[in-house]
Amino acid sequence: MVACAPPAPPAPLVAGPEVSVTTVLDGLAKPWDVVEAPDGAILTGERSGRFVVLRPDGSSGEVAADLADLFAAGETGLMGIALSRDFASNRTLFTCQGHQDPGGAGSVTGRLDTSSVDGAGRDVRVVSWTVDEGWTQLTRGADVLTGLPVTSTGRHGGCRVFAHPDGTLYIGTGDSTSPTAPQDPASLGGKVLHVNVDGTPAAGNPDPARPVFTLGHRNVQGLALQPGTGRLYGIEQGTRADDEVNLLSAGSNYGYRPDRRPAVYDESVPMTDPDRVPGAVAAVWSSGAPTIATPGGTFLDGAIWGPWAGTLVVTSQQERKLVLLRLADDGLSVTEQAVALEGQFGRLRSVTLASDGALLVTTDNGAADKVLRVTPTS
Repeated sequence: MVACAPPAPPAPLVAGPEVSVTTVLDGLAKPWDVVEAPDGAILTGERSGRFVVLRPDGSSGEVAADLADLFAAGETGLMGIALSRDFASNRTLFTCQGHQDPGGAGSVTGRLDTSSVDGAGRDVRVVSWTVDEGWTQLTRGADVLTGLPVTSTGRHGGCRVFAHPDGTLYIGTGDSTSPTAPQDPASLGGKVLHVNVDGTPAAGNPDPARPVFTLGHRNVQGLALQPGTGRLYGIEQGTRADDEVNLLSAGSNYGYRPDRRPAVYDESVPMTDPDRVPGAVAAVWSSGAPTIATPGGTFLDGAIWGPWAGTLVVTSQQERKLVLLRLADDGLSVTEQAVALEGQFGRLRSVTLASDGALLVTTDNGAADKVLRVTPTS
């Protein structure tokens, strides 16, 4: 990885692929993520606390689940969803979700202390579930990881969970608007975490006893693995300038440090600040100013995309589009960019690659939201 350098000029904007769109699920409210199971079922979850599925037989409906402890406020609620890499045999999936303990602050495993849980027992957790073969009932399993910080407003709660092909989990987190969290190695906020499915730290973390993989982030809501290279990218929401795509490397610091004024969450600082964070790693791509709000991303893969295969696709809420980023061979910069779906479906949150290469995209308009299926027209 390379330390922060002066920003490169924006990559040229080129014509993107022509696409066609069909609606997979509709009548939703803020579906945060979407996954496709090996049997063809498509599962999404509304941030306020509801799972909805399109089953392999074509029927759709709610999947019952115990979400009695869900904390849903502001940007926090039922968030990221990932299927276990062994889903076909164990029917297990993982969610990132806000938690509120009716009995007050409970035990947590995410910090060296319990300060990440507020006085109402709120935190963000990664939870395991199993689902029946008919896609009617989710049964709650163990909490994989607890203690991801959150405030009563729910701002910057994160939280993306990515099931890596090696069987481990990567988790992108928000900084909960804490001035010190991004640079605090004892906090799980403003980080990318790497754990085994039982919540123990995965091999290769800079501190073998801790789940922290990278630090110095503001609000990592997207994680994407590049086909054929093993490179993992984080997609991060920026402040007034510079949403970012970052190439993640164990132990690297991506330079967000909003504590310039004591005890004040100062969002006027740069997203990557090499002066106050020596050795801060430069972003692969930045939106510039103003930000476009980038909550998700995946790589195009499969012959159906022709020359666009291998391109990183990033969602935008504020500019209501998909951004296609063609990366350089070394993965450290963008050589071309294009857009799709601009202004057609409102705010776009998550994007997931389906088994046939199509994109599954969720909208984030607050009402009449949808899961869309996006394919190239030729």
